[in-house]
Amino acid sequence: MSLMGLTAVSLGKKIRAGEVSAIEAAQEAFASIEKKEAAVNSFVTVEKERALERAKEVQKGMESGIYAGLLAGVPVAIKDNMCTKGILTTCSSKILGNYLPEFTSEAVLQLEKAGAVILGKTNMDEFAMGSTTETSAFGVTKNPWNTEHVPGGSSGGSCAAVAAEECSYALGSDTGGSIRQPSSFCGVTGMKPTYGTVSRYGLIAYGSSLDQIGPVAKDVTDCAVILETIASHDKKDSTSVKREEYDFTSALKDDVKGMKIGIPKDYFGEGLDSEVREQVMAAAKVLEEKGAIVEEFDLSLVEYAIPAYYVIACAEASSNLARFDGVKYGYRTEEYNGLHNMYKKTRSEGFGTEVKRRIMLGSFVLSSGYYDAYYLKALRTKALIKQAFDKAFSQYDMILAPAAPTTAPRIGESLSDPIKMYLGDIYTISVNLAGLPGISLPCGKDSKGLPIGLQLIGNCFEEKKLIQAAYAFEQTREYEHCPLA
Repeated sequence: MSLMGLTAVSLGKKIRAGEVSAIEAAQEAFASIEKKEAAVNSFVTVEKERALERAKEVQKGMESGIYAGLLAGVPVAIKDNMCTKGILTTCSSKILGNYLPEFTSEAVLQLEKAGAVILGKTNMDEFAMGSTTETSAFGVTKNPWNTEHVPGGSSGGSCAAVAAEECSYALGSDTGGSIRQPSSFCGVTGMKPTYGTVSRYGLIAYGSSLDQIGPVAKDVTDCAVILETIASHDKKDSTSVKREEYDFTSALKDDVKGMKIGIPKDYFGEGLDSEVREQVMAAAKVLEEKGAIVEEFDLSLVEYAIPAYYVIACAEASSNLARFDGVKYGYRTEEYNGLHNMYKKTRSEGFGTEVKRRIMLGSFVLSSGYYDAYYLKALRTKALIKQAFDKAFSQYDMILAPAAPTTAPRIGESLSDPIKMYLGDIYTISVNLAGLPGISLPCGKDSKGLPIGLQLIGNCFEEKKLIQAAYAFEQTREYEHCPLA
């Protein structure tokens, strides 16, 4: 097996044992990128020279005892909405096509302190707005399981890079399912932590009250180790939470005896593909056979989640994206007549169709006369959704659900019908509205050979329960390498 076919933790052990060097691991990652990128298009920026220098530095640091962590020397890819000093950070948008940050985001800094080697920045839906990685200004990322299909989004580049074995693991961000849904489509494991667990400092915001950085990897063990590395309290982020402990790896136990798992009836009705239902319910049966108590229940309010989410997310996006105007950084139109004309032309030329659509929707719901009717109503609905989850978690340790209603659609299918694309987020967005943790892991494939993901949702700050249940389920099946890998 190639080094990129190993889990991040397994590769880290080999590097620490001296069986391979950090330089050899990075070289193999770049060889894989060179071989597969034309077919997949996972990366926006590849930093070969810089990464190989960093690998040499880390190798020396490991030999002198500076780096001793489980991820030291292991190659990682970073979603292109996390600032990295001196490396292009574009959000896959023309408007930031030339942006070189002067600082590095806190989550990436934590990885660098642990000795990670950054290969480059992964493709994404422009400003994380989309569910397919088709809205990128740098071309469509393709699903490594079948390149005629999308990898999901917005962290599609990160998930495709892990699935195609172009890197050992990656960081993504999740605003409404942007880690969990593409992880499901690409047959990898992705985790969204509780809101505030990982610092958002240096993450270019889409929806500030919803965004959260998380790991994408081959298995649950990797996710637990990565989360333990990047989670921290950060004074630079006003929404960062100081947790009592950050020990997530202690939850890696093959034991679900007595765990109460709820299955929302609302998630298994109309719109769910029959093959997805079958595989997710089979996964529930496996957990039941291992000693978990599995029950169906009514979650309610599911039908209101999508409108509430898109009103809130677009309102926050219209405010957050106002800073991209061609004045201080990023793209500026070449010909303009006066300041206001420069703003208008820069934003018209710099933003893509989906981003413009969401800015307009957000500006509309925040405008005078519509604020109460839409935005305030969405915030009240968000509070009711959180109450519904609180009630569920008073009875259950976690909720089991599909990560997406279907497997990965063909390229071009979703963009032709934006409403259909929005409806595809039905099983993931409530988790962000309520600030909850969630994990997606592979549970089977459909008749076309495309991966199906199982989603586990926990109460706030109860990632360890999710990790334990996901790990127990994972022990019953082998990791499947995709055909392109």
